[in-house]
Amino acid sequence: MRSDSVVPEWVARARGSLLRPGPALAVFGAAAVALFAWAQRYGLQTLPARDMGHLQKILYVHVPSAWIAFLSFFVVLVAAVWYLASRADAADRLAASAAEVGTLLNGLVLVQGMIWAKPTWGVWWTWDPRLTSTLLLFLIFVGYLALRALVDDRERRARWSALVGIMGALVVPVVYMSVRWWRTLHQVQSTPSTMDPAYATGLRLNALAVLFVAAYLVLLRRRVGRVEAAVEAIEEERALRGVEA
Repeated sequence: MRSDSVVPEWVARARGSLLRPGPALAVFGAAAVALFAWAQRYGLQTLPARDMGHLQKILYVHVPSAWIAFLSFFVVLVAAVWYLASRADAADRLAASAAEVGTLLNGLVLVQGMIWAKPTWGVWWTWDPRLTSTLLLFLIFVGYLALRALVDDRERRARWSALVGIMGALVVPVVYMSVRWWRTLHQVQSTPSTMDPAYATGLRLNALAVLFVAAYLVLLRRRVGRVEAAVEAIEEERALRGVEA
């Protein structure tokens, strides 16, 4: 028996279309990378080095990475609630894609923060409320990704992941408000009114660049997720029909 005869029609269509990268996504990705490179050059070469000198320019990556990580986890929250309400596979794939990108950015925030902390505070790490809560957020979503890798049943994996994703997203306000709720070494959030306009411009440009790169990665990961779902459906169908791979 040919394997194509046991493949559902939607799976065959998905497999055929998704394995061919779309030109629009490729163009968007190239534009996002170009914007990110230009924003970095603007921050490093154009903006003045004040207060702590050039070390301060790490903020042009550190702060936008944190902002977009929080935004990614908000997408996880929305998609997780969407999945629990509808059991839509698209919602589960969106949540998983945003969680991967958010976890990557969260990890970068921690590493960048350590690079900042050593010359500023004299230590690579301290159990400051902001740092500790950010690490907790990172570990929750590492657990989220591990859960998805370990659970084979598709529905159970999606349901459990949605619950963990919601729990993780609810930690984001704690991370954000930790510098106001507790005594902390980390500075309180700045606002455009309390910041040099040159720095505000650099932060906004880099935030936009990181947002575009993150959006591209989420869209790309969703595409991969749809291919994975198609392959998984084919394998399940083969197992049910007793078809050899």
